[in-house]
Amino acid sequence: MAFTILIIVAGIFTAGYAALIETYRRWFVKVPEFTSSNETSTGEITTFSIIIPARNEAKIIHECLHSVLSQNYERGKFEVLLVDDHSTDDTALIAERLTEKFSNLKVLRLGNILQGKQLNSYKKKAIEVAVQYALHDWIITTDADCLVSKNWLQCFHQFIQKKNPVFIAAPVAFTNKGTFVSLFQSLDFMSLQGITAAAVHHRFHSMCNGANLAYLKKVFTEVGGFAGIDKIASGDDMLLMHKIYKRYPKQVEFLLAQDAIVLTEPMDNWSSFFNQRIRWASKADKFEDKRIFTVLLFIYLYNCFFLLLLIVAFWSPKYLMIWLCMIVAKTFIELRFIYPVATFFKSGKLLWWFPLMQPVHIGYTILAGWLGKFGKYTWKGRKVN
Repeated sequence: MAFTILIIVAGIFTAGYAALIETYRRWFVKVPEFTSSNETSTGEITTFSIIIPARNEAKIIHECLHSVLSQNYERGKFEVLLVDDHSTDDTALIAERLTEKFSNLKVLRLGNILQGKQLNSYKKKAIEVAVQYALHDWIITTDADCLVSKNWLQCFHQFIQKKNPVFIAAPVAFTNKGTFVSLFQSLDFMSLQGITAAAVHHRFHSMCNGANLAYLKKVFTEVGGFAGIDKIASGDDMLLMHKIYKRYPKQVEFLLAQDAIVLTEPMDNWSSFFNQRIRWASKADKFEDKRIFTVLLFIYLYNCFFLLLLIVAFWSPKYLMIWLCMIVAKTFIELRFIYPVATFFKSGKLLWWFPLMQPVHIGYTILAGWLGKFGKYTWKGRKVN
């Protein structure tokens, strides 16, 4: 009787998961890929204030800033605001040296502004402070470990002219270092980016990544910025996005374009990776957008069912057959979805590793989801509740 019940539950979970992922796949392939041109635009030139919060990124901050500042875009039409978040290395000093070469780079030290005040979300405060200093109409946020293409701003500008959005989510990709942990992150994050593009374009729920976002400064102010979500450690991207989406549901867009892709470093080890994903998971129950919470809850329970089957299989090996059948089904369902996503990111070769990642993916989903709700994590040298 118990075996029959578990087979039925497994069938229901798998069918539901297949329907969900197939829906995302159909939505993703309908997202039009935007291609920017090098032609001079005829309309008004969009002005940008690029905000980069940074904490202890001395190893890469010079390369990051140089990629952002060396745009194929009129220098007077954009500025870069580097907000140093209490770095204990030379991040701020390296950035300040670059101000001698780039007049449109400004360095703000969050420690001097806060004067010892303790917060739970320093990143939100860094962005909020930078917005107050920003001179231009559009805010773009990226991270201090990111690299952008030379046509990054040009691509955003042309997309804004064509679509008239107030908020833009854009693609982010991990650089692949060839290690197993790097390969896993690249594939996992690529899946998340595919779902993000599909969901945003179809206006199903609010998803984005703070490493590549753009929004009108006046709209940020209009919705109260991070007010109401400023005590939450994470969520400077998705929680803000939903605030803006509620007011402008038809002017939130996803920019699917090669020139818009931001490259970022994967975590170096599993400990850092889990801390990152626990941080992301910590905001799951804070989503006012209950559509995404419902999806996340279903996916979490689906993965927990795999663990349940493994536990039961210790007493009766026949349950292992259900587990194996579900793993095969899950792999096929996800491969069908991720193939067009990998094609866009030009990462099709990584898909050979995809089946091997399944047990790891299930384990991390369960652990990160649980600790995101009930545990603590360390990020950038800070312990966060």
